[in-house]
Amino acid sequence: MTVLVAGAARTVFGRSAASGRDHAVRAVRAALADAGIGWDRVGAAFGGSDSAGNADTLVAELGLTGLPFVNVKNGCATGGSALVSAVNAIGSGMAEVVLAVGFDKHPAGAFDPRPEDWGLDAAYGRDGLMVTTQFFGIKIQRYLHDHGISAHTLALVAEKAYRNGALTPQAWRRTPLTAAEILDSGLVSDPLTRFMFCSPGEGAAALVLAAPGAAPGAAPGTGRRVRLDSVAVRSRRFGSFEVFSPWIPAGELASVSADAAAAAFEAAGIGPAEVQVAQVQDTEAGAEIMHLAECGFCDHGAQQRLVAEGAFELGGVLPVNTDGGCIANGEPIGASGLRQVVEVVHQLRGTAGERQVPGPPSVGFTHVYGAPGVSACAVLSC
Repeated sequence: MTVLVAGAARTVFGRSAASGRDHAVRAVRAALADAGIGWDRVGAAFGGSDSAGNADTLVAELGLTGLPFVNVKNGCATGGSALVSAVNAIGSGMAEVVLAVGFDKHPAGAFDPRPEDWGLDAAYGRDGLMVTTQFFGIKIQRYLHDHGISAHTLALVAEKAYRNGALTPQAWRRTPLTAAEILDSGLVSDPLTRFMFCSPGEGAAALVLAAPGAAPGAAPGTGRRVRLDSVAVRSRRFGSFEVFSPWIPAGELASVSADAAAAAFEAAGIGPAEVQVAQVQDTEAGAEIMHLAECGFCDHGAQQRLVAEGAFELGGVLPVNTDGGCIANGEPIGASGLRQVVEVVHQLRGTAGERQVPGPPSVGFTHVYGAPGVSACAVLSC
């Protein structure tokens, strides 16, 4: 099944007076304009946010056409789950043109989930274990120990994020920072410092997908037509160590990210070695390091050498998080997964501006991860 990415757009991430729904409407209209398609031609829509309202209410601003609009809420994988739903809607014949949208608006400060909502006893929260920075600190501390990776490598990953964010007009954090500044920014959860983390924020991203023949040709001025070759969502298996896990078994850990990536590559009929530009979840710098190996782009433990060599820089062997990722953009939960896809679409089209990867590339990959152990991955090409 061939699915085309006819239109892709995002809003500026960060903080503003706009509501989450305002961001969503702006992103949808921009994606429709990018596709050269009117709202009246959209046959179905899927979208969601974590805390900014119901996506189906966007029809009040976009137009009351009667289309089926399904709300999706799946943590940080909300955008990826909306994308899966949109692709399946085209594959099933439900519609030829389908919208996927994700948006959010979070207050300043850390997320404040309730343990009862995640199937956990209230004591889990009273003991402080719902603080996600602790989970990420514990997980990367173990990973660095097991694979001989230094905290300096974490700082280099974050340094890259801020450097790429400075080249991204819609990014929130656009001031480059050195590895030394990042290491000295204050310890949050050992070994992670303040500037190694992303921040909750606001913004939206939208994609207009179409069956072949249902959308205009290549993006204007690019000569390149982007295909969505596969998208896969997976939940955790027994033996994984995920956000809000109350315990883990002994032995080798399972990985929901590895499962989702393998499924996406199998469906696309390619392997990780063929990817030329990638987005992986970087809730904090350690997440990028772990997810690179889990998604198959390198061996566990090879990250320190590869980061030092510049392998994941804009001009490297595999440019990663070319727009600055979550660290530079912040994380509006509902929008993050689709922001990744919007960025890869721009890279494949050759329209990424100052952060454009040379080539341009012809195969891209996205990966998003969220609590309590859900991952969504996609493969795109042109």
